[in-house]
Amino acid sequence: MDPLSDVLSLLKPVNYASGGLTAGGDWLLAFPEHQGVKCYAIVEGECRLAVQGIPTSVHLQGGDCVVLPHGRPFLLGSDLGLTPVDARTLSSTRRYNGVISCGSGQGFFLAGDHFLLDGDTRILLGLLPPIVLLHGDREKEAMRWHIERLGEELRAPKPGGAIIAQQIAYSMLVQVLRLYLGNVQNGDGVGWLFALSDKQINLALELMHGDPAHRWTVLELAKAAGMSRTTIFETFKARAGIPPLEYLTRWRMRLAGERLLNSRQRVGEIAPSVGYESESAFSAAFKRVMGSSPRSYLRAPIP
Repeated sequence: MDPLSDVLSLLKPVNYASGGLTAGGDWLLAFPEHQGVKCYAIVEGECRLAVQGIPTSVHLQGGDCVVLPHGRPFLLGSDLGLTPVDARTLSSTRRYNGVISCGSGQGFFLAGDHFLLDGDTRILLGLLPPIVLLHGDREKEAMRWHIERLGEELRAPKPGGAIIAQQIAYSMLVQVLRLYLGNVQNGDGVGWLFALSDKQINLALELMHGDPAHRWTVLELAKAAGMSRTTIFETFKARAGIPPLEYLTRWRMRLAGERLLNSRQRVGEIAPSVGYESESAFSAAFKRVMGSSPRSYLRAPIP
C-alpha cells in the first residue's frame, strides 16, 4: 500500500454514526466538544461554520465538504449572530433515518458522519488543521458522487442502507484527505502528511513503508529519489519534521504497536518483522517512541 493508505489502515473506525440536518429560515446550532472525527457534506443550501479557537468563520455551500478532526466545539447556522440552540436538544426532531430538523423551511440539507477511531490517531489527526475544507470546483466534482449517494441513503433509506451509508462515509473521509493532500503546497505545513506532496520524498516514504524491515540507509533512499544524500536528508527533515531514519523508526514502532494489539504474535516475533534482530534493541526503541515497553503497551495502550 501507499503511505497514506498504510496510516489510514491503522486508524480503524470502532464506532460510526451517520445522519443529516435539514434547516431553513434563521437558525444557529451549537455543537459541543466531541471525540473522533466529524465529516460533513453540504448537499443543498448554504451556512456558516465557526470553530472554537479559529478567528474567522467559514462559508459553506452545496458541494462543499468539511472535516473537523480535533473535537473542538463549533457553531453551524445561517447567521452566527443569532442565539444558538444546543444541537443535543433536537433529538425530538430526529427521524428514523437519523435526520434532525432546525428552523423553518427546508432550504438546507447536510449529510454528516462521526467516526470514533482506534489506534494512535496522533500520526494523522495531529497534523491536520482544525478545519479541513474542500470547496473548489475540482474538489466538488471529485466528491459529487459521495455527497449525492450519501444524501440519497439518508433521505430515502432502504434495506441495508446503514451499511451502504457507512462505507460511503468512510470512503468520503479518505477522499477528503486525499484531495486535501493534493492541495498542500511546499511550505504549507511540516509533517509526514505534507511530505507526501513532494514527489521525491514520497518515493522514499513508499520504500520505507513497502519494506519496513529492510535496513534502509540514507544513501539508498537518496539514490531511489534521485537526490544526493545531503539533499534528501535536509529536504526530508524540512518537509517531515524529522530525519528519514527517525521517521522509519517511528513508523516501525507504530506497526509494532498495531501488531501487539491485534495479532497473537509475541514480541520476539514482531521485532524482526520491523527490522530488529535483537528483542532488547526493539524494546528500547519501542519505549523511546511509544512511551512504554511493549508489554506495558499491550496492557494499557497509549490513546
